[in-house]
Amino acid sequence: MTRKMDGYKTTVVASRKTPSFPSINSSMAKIAHLSGTASKINVGRVAHGLMMMGRTPESTDEVCFASIKAGIDALPTGARMVLNSGDFYSKTLGPENLEMLGRFYTKHPDYADKTFLSVKGAIRNREPDCSMENLRKSVLTIERALGPHKKMDLYEPARIDRSMKIEAIMENLVILLKEGHFAHIGLSECSAETLRRAHAVYPVTAAEIEVNLWSYESETKKVIETARELGIAVFAYSPIGKGFLGGRFSSAADLPTGDYRSRLTRFKDGNLEHNLQVVSALPELAAKKGVTPAQLAIAWVAALGRHVIPLPGSSTASRTLENCAAGDIELSGDEMATMNAIAEAGQVRGDRMAGGPELEHLWG
Repeated sequence: MTRKMDGYKTTVVASRKTPSFPSINSSMAKIAHLSGTASKINVGRVAHGLMMMGRTPESTDEVCFASIKAGIDALPTGARMVLNSGDFYSKTLGPENLEMLGRFYTKHPDYADKTFLSVKGAIRNREPDCSMENLRKSVLTIERALGPHKKMDLYEPARIDRSMKIEAIMENLVILLKEGHFAHIGLSECSAETLRRAHAVYPVTAAEIEVNLWSYESETKKVIETARELGIAVFAYSPIGKGFLGGRFSSAADLPTGDYRSRLTRFKDGNLEHNLQVVSALPELAAKKGVTPAQLAIAWVAALGRHVIPLPGSSTASRTLENCAAGDIELSGDEMATMNAIAEAGQVRGDRMAGGPELEHLWG
């Protein structure tokens, strides 16, 4: 028995459903398809991460609003822009980023229905806490910050709370969903096994994991494949390697004072120079194709599957448009093979997060 679901073809064998994501063609290059509870929603092929908005004096409301609008206005008719925020996206770990979004929707209420807003939360004292008490506190904080013009579409615990079974976490999330706080459930930094177990409780719409030429671990591949099998979208954050694959930085000294990336061993002197050599072929490949290195890095992530949605961050309109244009890039077999070889080499030095709890909570 076959049933068509908004861009998916779901084949039912016994009780198992195996979705087939549509192949790429020019007319749908800028479109991605969500599934499960969001199967009727089409979104842009490239999403928009908002984490750095408002963290510098230059990223004023005017600049941030222009960046958000640019990506939305570039989308095909009928598609929504995935915006990704968190209730701790600020230097104070407070909801300032969401308050900025609230001001955006107040000024541009007609853009509310043009966005698919994904928000991470459930962090307490820098640790994941998916108890009902903390989850409810998190969603209420988000709602207050956003204001009356926009509800979050998808909510995801920022990390898996290892003190609880994933089934219990999902049951808590379903209660909040049924209360109307959000419409769809996502998970962040989850393992493939956790994703499968969670999806058995209630459909998971998206799994947010880091995917780039420097971060293509065995578990990354497992999550991407499990998500493909189950019909779950992958929000692939940091596709440009936290900015470094775009050629913006050549040494740790190029980072602004106090920048969070300076805490990561991957970007410290010695490691960084080595890691840049690992991807030294990227600028030449991009030049031959007539695109920027950042666009090529994003295009490679998108080419890992139609269900994989690159999630680069941007605070300016020009950067947002550059990122979104990468959704139109198709890679040849030779180009894909070359970039796969870079990713598969596994020669990167240093961790993708800072030590301690940040590392402990990866692949929960």
